[in-house]
Amino acid sequence: MDVIVLVGTQFGDEGKGKITDILAEDSDYVVRYQGGNNAGHTVCVGESTFKLHLIPSGILYDSCCSVIANGVVLDPAVILQEMETLRNQGITVDPSKLKISSIANVILPVHRKLDSKQESKRHHEKIGTTGKGIGPAYMHKVARTGIRVQDLLKKDLLKKKLLKQNWGEVYGEDEYDLDRVVDEYHGYGLQLEPYMVDSSLFVNNAIDSGKSIIMEGAQGTLLDVDHGTYPYVTSSNPVAGAACVGAGIGPHKIKKVIGVTKAYLTRVGEGPFTTELHDRYGEYLREKGGEFGTTTGRPRRCGWLDLVVLKYAIRVNGITEICLTKLDVLDGLDSIKVCTRYKTVDGELLDEFPLDLEVYSFCEPIYETLPGWKEDISQMTDFSELPESARAYVEYIALHTGVQIKMVSVGTRRRQTIHLITR
Repeated sequence: MDVIVLVGTQFGDEGKGKITDILAEDSDYVVRYQGGNNAGHTVCVGESTFKLHLIPSGILYDSCCSVIANGVVLDPAVILQEMETLRNQGITVDPSKLKISSIANVILPVHRKLDSKQESKRHHEKIGTTGKGIGPAYMHKVARTGIRVQDLLKKDLLKKKLLKQNWGEVYGEDEYDLDRVVDEYHGYGLQLEPYMVDSSLFVNNAIDSGKSIIMEGAQGTLLDVDHGTYPYVTSSNPVAGAACVGAGIGPHKIKKVIGVTKAYLTRVGEGPFTTELHDRYGEYLREKGGEFGTTTGRPRRCGWLDLVVLKYAIRVNGITEICLTKLDVLDGLDSIKVCTRYKTVDGELLDEFPLDLEVYSFCEPIYETLPGWKEDISQMTDFSELPESARAYVEYIALHTGVQIKMVSVGTRRRQTIHLITR
């Protein structure tokens, strides 16, 4: 049995898709345990680029089965379109390769409408939601008025449940046709029926059979609804512990937790960001790193690596090893800064991440400056090939976090990956 949880240690967009793709080659299953189509992975295979929003990148391997578990909120139209797009790119997508939890909650038109309305009312306090309806879908789930995937198969039940959601409070009474929505989503249900399973039973049977499994979440630790920069967070729990709830497995079945960490830091949307750069260095990282959202295309805010954030993520996730991504983006810099602690407005020095948003929002980063390197490292395949300063940067991160770095990504392609064990 080999169950690995893969989590983002920052604000999302750490490059989890590529790492999942690499690990999926030797795995039997990849399980998505939370979130919705408000996140995305870009995976490059040969000359092909795949943009995935709901389906795990394990779908790219014939020997790997992808599972969308109960913790996900599913937009049926989006996943059907994603399935069709993959087929058009030559990827087999059938019930032997893709399983969908029958009890995952469904995103409906009312959720997208409500998402947009809620965000517009926040004015200067906008969260930066993608408008995909994820938050309102989770809201109905917690309120126990949500629609589950299996409900789409029964038109009478679906209509009865939709009536409980009081769509008239969001739309004008003449702005929607309930029967049309019932017909549309029942149609989606019939298309998805061959893929529906009891995902907890399915995954646990696979574990008990000794299969290798990757559990992947969307977003990152600092966007967790409990442990992130609340309220500037997502609507679910990306942290490793949520893999148990979101897929219905026991915690004792998890072997290790891999934290995916970008060599610098980015954030999309609103919210505090201590190491954010508003200068030429921030623009350099954005352009060289291609820092634009897979789902929205929005430019990402960029800054130096924050070890306070990383150590916090290591603690709340129980991270056992790190995959460092986009190290090549730092090529060409004379020096690189790393935030090691914070200074509050009162002059207090903090080594731990503060849970009070009012404190964190006004913290000043305390940096250490490390030497950069001029070489292009994107084609290097062994740790010993890296420039001394690049090796020192990787080892510095491992030393100051106390967690080994097992993988370093130096480009978007699978082959642009260095496997290692740091000292």
